[in-house]
Parts: sequence; C-alpha cells; structure tokens
Amino acid sequence: MVLSECYGFVKYALFCVNIVFSCVGLGAVVIALWMLTEQTFLTSLAEEQHNLNAGFYILFAAGFLMLVVAVLGCCGSSRESRCMLVAFFSCLLVLIVAQIAAGTWLHANSNRLEELVKSNVINTVKNKYGEDSAHTDTVDTFQSELKCCGATGPADWTGSKYATKDPSNPVSLTVSEDANNEYKVPESCCKNRSSSACKADRKIKVAGVVKSTIYSEGCVDKLMDILNNQMDVVIGVISGVGILEFFGLTFSIMMCCTIGSSDRYKA
Repeated sequence: MVLSECYGFVKYALFCVNIVFSCVGLGAVVIALWMLTEQTFLTSLAEEQHNLNAGFYILFAAGFLMLVVAVLGCCGSSRESRCMLVAFFSCLLVLIVAQIAAGTWLHANSNRLEELVKSNVINTVKNKYGEDSAHTDTVDTFQSELKCCGATGPADWTGSKYATKDPSNPVSLTVSEDANNEYKVPESCCKNRSSSACKADRKIKVAGVVKSTIYSEGCVDKLMDILNNQMDVVIGVISGVGILEFFGLTFSIMMCCTIGSSDRYKA
C-alpha cells in the first residue's frame, strides 16, 4: 500500500513538474518570437543585429525543446510509458547540459556587457539618432524615462549627426579653443520639455557648462542598473527551473524503475 501511494505521488508530481516546464518553454518561445519580430530596446541599439538574432533563435530552440520535454514527461507519466520516460530523461539531460554551458559562457563574458552597452549607445547617439526612426524613438524614450542624456553625458552629442544636421549650428571637433562652438541635444534631454528654457538651453558650448534644465547624467550607468536588476530576476528563474529539472530527472528514474513491478499495486 505504501509503495502504491509513493508511486502515485511520484507520478502526479512528475506531471505537475512538466506543466511548469511547458509554461517556461512557451514563455521562452513567445519572448524569442517577440524579440525577432518587434523593434525593442535591445534590438534597436544592437550594432551586430545578426548576432543578437542568433541569440533569439537559440532561445526559441531552447523553449521549443523544453516544450518537447514537457510533452514527453506528461505523456510518459500519465500513460506510464517507460519508453517516453527514457526519452524525457535523455532530452532533459541534454537541455540541462546546454543550460550549464550557456550559463558558463555568459558568466565568463559578463564583464563585456557594460562595454557593449556603452559602445552601442554611443554609436546610436553619434550616427543613428535623427537618421533612423526606431533608434530615435528608443533614445528619446530611455532619456526621458531614465532622466539622462547621452551615453556618459550630454557631451556625447558633440559631433553627432543630429547635432550637426542644422547648418546654422556647425560643430568642429578640431577647434575646441573656439568658445562659440556649440552642439545641440534632443528635447528628451530636457527636464521639462514644454518649458521655454528647453529650446535655448539645448544648445551647449563645446566644453561648456550644461544648464540645470538639461539632464547632466549619462544613460549607460542607469541602463546597466536596469539590466543588472533584470539579470537577478533571470538568475532566480533559471535557478528555480534548475531545481525542477533535478526533480524531473529523479522522478522519471523512480517511475522507470517502478513501472512493471507487479507488486506496486498490492495492498
């Protein structure tokens, strides 16, 4: 009787674990498809779009594989099929190894994240703002929401295509001694975009003092804080999924060993 109750617990516990797997896998697939089809913050700032897309395709493949694993686990536990459970165990083991490899690579390259974000934001500020609507909208959004200006500060707009677009406001990087040299920052750098001072204070002298109406902080540090906070959430989710994957492996082995035992239904 005790063996029968334990078997029943393992069976339904494995089924519930795979329901969670199916939700996680579906979530990964949906996020990957959304990133691939929509212009988001990351995709709009990425210099190497093909590399970023490759990452999203990997995320899609991982989510799809987890869905397959969940189907095998649910069917194997409900039908008490040893063949399906063995397939579930094998696929889940492959998925765990792949996750460990990916986590190791991300940890080894985590120190490049800030450098990558900084270079992408500077490149967008210098060359993409005002030239491409997706990049322009993205920069305006995070400058307004994060209360910042440029990558490391307003001076990043010096020599940008946006700052030199107005022929009446030329900027020469080679004559920094000229106190009349000016550069222009976008409206999204203003603390109050509707104020009358915003338009006048947006024109800043090269190496001059930034007026108090303009955000003086750069956006990279604030962006990194957001990414690091999101990274903590991701690590928490991955850790939880890892624990469930361990239970999935354990429960599937227990069921495979128990299936076929004629005495498991005995009182």
